[in-house]
Parts: sequence; C-alpha cells; structure tokens
Amino acid sequence: MSELEKMQKRVIDFRDARDWKQFHNPKDMAISLNLEASELLEHFQWKDSEEISDYIKKNKSSIADELADVMYWVLLMANDIDVDITESFEKKMKHNEGKYSIEKAKGNHKKYTEL
Repeated sequence: MSELEKMQKRVIDFRDARDWKQFHNPKDMAISLNLEASELLEHFQWKDSEEISDYIKKNKSSIADELADVMYWVLLMANDIDVDITESFEKKMKHNEGKYSIEKAKGNHKKYTEL
C-alpha cells in the first residue's frame, strides 16, 4: 500500500468511525475543500513577498494544518466518487507537460494559451 493509499484509508476510517459519511455528498465535500483552501489563502492575504517569507517562518505549523485539511477533503472526495487520485494526478501532469513544454514555458509565467 502506498503512502497516499494509507493516508486515504486513515481519512476514511476517521470519517466512518464517526458515522459522518451520511453528511458527505459530493457538493458538500467540494464546498468543504474550497473552504479549507480559503483558510489557507487567509494566511497570505494582504502580505507582500517580504512579509510572506517572514510569516511562513513564524506560522509554518498553522499553514501545514491548512494544507493537511485540504488534503483530507481531496482524499475523501476522491474515495467517495471513485477517483484514483494517483492515476488522475499522473494523467493531469502528463497533460500539463504537453500544454507547458519546457521549451516554451521555462522561466515564463504565461498561461499555455499565450506561449
């Protein structure tokens, strides 16, 4: 079992031990994922690049908690809607490699449609 599969199993076991699956429809899980991502964004709102660097050093644990919350919902939702997240990630990365070839995208922040 891969580390990602172990994490996913742990998330499912946590949820199922509390009988919360009844509350987890795809819409509400997607909302929860977005809310957790928004809580991550709050850490960086209104800070310039210098402030962000210092803030991360002082608040790394809190930021890590928010990243873990995002991962929780990704893993849970992937399980519940029967998405192999590892396979999907690999497929998406191959797709991105095609859209953002090294020759065109290296050192360039433009969207693939502008390369």
